[in-house]
This record gives sequence, C-alpha cells and structure tokens, in this order.
Amino acid sequence: MLSQLPPLKESPSQTAGPYVHIGMTPSLEGITGPNVKDLGAGPVSAGSGPRIILTGHIFDGSGAPVGDAVVELWQADAEGTHNSAWGRVATDATGGYSFDTVKPGRVTGPDGKPMAPHVTLWIVARGINIGLHTRLYFGDEADANATDFVLNRVMDPRRRKTLVAARSEADGKPVYTLDIRLQGEDETVFFDM
Repeated sequence: MLSQLPPLKESPSQTAGPYVHIGMTPSLEGITGPNVKDLGAGPVSAGSGPRIILTGHIFDGSGAPVGDAVVELWQADAEGTHNSAWGRVATDATGGYSFDTVKPGRVTGPDGKPMAPHVTLWIVARGINIGLHTRLYFGDEADANATDFVLNRVMDPRRRKTLVAARSEADGKPVYTLDIRLQGEDETVFFDM
C-alpha cells in the first residue's frame, strides 16, 4: 500500500548566518581564546610598497546597509606576484569595510597578457547561500582596465563601473572606495568561481 502522507517540501538552503561572525571574526562577539586576534585581521601583509586603504559599504537590495557581512580580500603583491596576501574584516553597523594594504601589481591573465591591478573580494552574510566573489579595480588605472581580460568579459560598460573604485586621499595615503550592492539598481558584478 502506498503512503497516504503528503510529500514533504524541501527546506531552504543553508546560509552563512546569522552566526557568521562567531566563526570568522569571533572577537566581535566577545569570544576570546588562544588566538590574540581574528585570523586575517590587521594590515594585509602584501609585501613592500606604498600603503593604500580600500574601503566602501555593502548594501542590500533595498539600499539598507549590511552590518553583518564578512569581507575577505585576496591580492597579488606590488610586483604582481601572488603570495597568498589576504585579509578579513567584518562590516560595521553602516555596512562599512576597510583594508590597509599595498596596491597590487599586474598579474598575467588567462590570455597571457598583463591584467589590470585588482583585488578579489569574497563576501558572506546572513541570507547569502554561497559566498559572493567580485573584484575591485582601481579608477586611476584606466589604460590597464581598458585591456583587462576579466573586466572586459562584462559586456555592458555600465556594469563594469560597479567594479571600479574611486581614488581620494586621506592623511597623505591613497584611499580607494568601492560600494558593493548585493541586488537591485547598480548591482555589483559577481563572478561564478
């Protein structure tokens, strides 16, 4: 005899939160232990070179700040060598993030040509099923950006702009600002990695 019970519905996919900070940035939750600081905290060790600040805010589809995200940065050093330079920060209540690092050099792309200087960002937060991968390109590298293998795979030039950080100065140090929009108008380009 066949079961008369109705079929069960699938449960929602597992997301990264609301406990993402406990696992990735425990000091923000007041969790202490053998580690003096959270893994990836502090200035990014990306070799020698002039220090820069990478900053911005993360917004959800309604334009509200995402104050519970964790952002990881992966980059080459100033000479364009990948030596596993990375950092991790949690966003603050305004959705803000900031990294103290060096400006990366150009690395060789899949086409054998130099890619524009860039960093890779990975974002997780409550409600995000799979970490989001994007890139931050530098607004003062227009010539390199114009020939970048990955950036030019984004067909719509208006969408490319969501990956380019504007440059300013603060305390004599270059500051590059890129706001990340998870959905909606001016949604940041994310890559399937």
